Amino acid sequence: MRSATASHGLTILVAVGVLATGCSSTVTGAPSPANGLRMDVANSDFEIVGSTDSEIDQTARNALADINDYWSQVFPDVYETEFEPLTGGYYSIDPDDFDPDDYPNDIGCLDDDPENVANNAFYCFPQSGGGGDNIVYDRTLLEALAADYGRFLPALVMAHEFGHAVQGREAPPSELSIVYETQADCFAGAWTGWVAEDNAKHFNIRAPELDDVIRGFLLLRDEPGTAAEDDRAHGSYFDRVSAFQEGFDSGAQACRDNYDDERLFTLAGFSSDDDGTGNVSYEEAVVISDRTLETFWESAFDEVGQQSFVAPALVAFDGNAPDCGGEPVERDISFCPNDNTVAFDESDLTQVIAEEIGDFAVTTAISLPYALAARNAVDRSIRGSEAISAAVCATGWFAARFYLGSLADSSTISPGDIDEAVIFLIEYGSRREILPEVGLSGFQLVDVFRQGFINGGADCGIFGS
Repeated sequence: MRSATASHGLTILVAVGVLATGCSSTVTGAPSPANGLRMDVANSDFEIVGSTDSEIDQTARNALADINDYWSQVFPDVYETEFEPLTGGYYSIDPDDFDPDDYPNDIGCLDDDPENVANNAFYCFPQSGGGGDNIVYDRTLLEALAADYGRFLPALVMAHEFGHAVQGREAPPSELSIVYETQADCFAGAWTGWVAEDNAKHFNIRAPELDDVIRGFLLLRDEPGTAAEDDRAHGSYFDRVSAFQEGFDSGAQACRDNYDDERLFTLAGFSSDDDGTGNVSYEEAVVISDRTLETFWESAFDEVGQQSFVAPALVAFDGNAPDCGGEPVERDISFCPNDNTVAFDESDLTQVIAEEIGDFAVTTAISLPYALAARNAVDRSIRGSEAISAAVCATGWFAARFYLGSLADSSTISPGDIDEAVIFLIEYGSRREILPEVGLSGFQLVDVFRQGFINGGADCGIFGS
């Protein structure tokens, strides 16, 4: 986020995937601590050349077996033709312990150099001279992802790469890397939704268990400031998580239809004003939040023909929240209808997230009770899960207007700001002192935010259903 005069801030991360010429790369019964793996079925013997008896290669075998099952069922409905299995095979490689005698002479896109798959996984599109149509992965990368985020994330990497295999069988959606990559994320989400419906033989997972999975996407995003037109762009954190959630919610048909050069992406390069950071000071972030939220809601009320919006006053506190109507408040952010105030705990929340996440996390936090003020202004309930979900959705709506420059304000969104909203919702949103009564995981909260960002406020439930 930046004002008309200044900006300072933070950058995070690494992207583990690249798009090489001819290759696209990245990344039981009841759910159990095995991170999505069913414990009551036999492991698959799916063929992966170079694979070991290790846990991670077995995870990959199970994942690829289920992914092939999914696409053999879904592909004919989506593309009106039978799915043709990959002709080039699947390969597990440890770049630091590579014996060429264990592999064929020509693994598509590897070019006989195991370093080409180090910290990576890729699908190699069919090559003009023959070969390709294969998936290769660095098993040490998958081991690291599994250790930090659970064994479903390596399965998701396989589903993403298989999404590229689907692209290799149909007309390309675009020449832009970011379109290819986010469509593959969408396909991975569609497979995950199928798994969550208890259709897969080896995996089962529920939406509330996906928080760690989408935390892993933070490692796979492009660094803030990367241009969407970059020939290796994969997308911002929001772009990638949003694509995954679209597939999860709407299936492979939506992935086929909704990815082209017209799609809105939040990945963007820094302007000269950003100075490669994009963050303002904490104090300025609060001022900008107050000003832009008032501007947004005044405009929203005008658009639907409601009475004039009376903006709530912002009240900062440290540790002990002010009472509301004589009753104690035990939350770090809250709206009090008695005096039309939005209160936020600086020492325990907003200053912390400004430092840990960034300035737009502060704006996101303040926006949530601010949206409840809007519901209260039209005599709608501000209690319970419906009201809280409406506030999250409306925060996505506000963020989109801010991002698109549709607010009558000189402040603008910086690269990475929408990612900060996602991080805040995942890491803080499901805490009782932040969003009580909502009953949603971080994954589900981000999905509600996404709906508001993509579709606007019509379905958010601020002014009525």
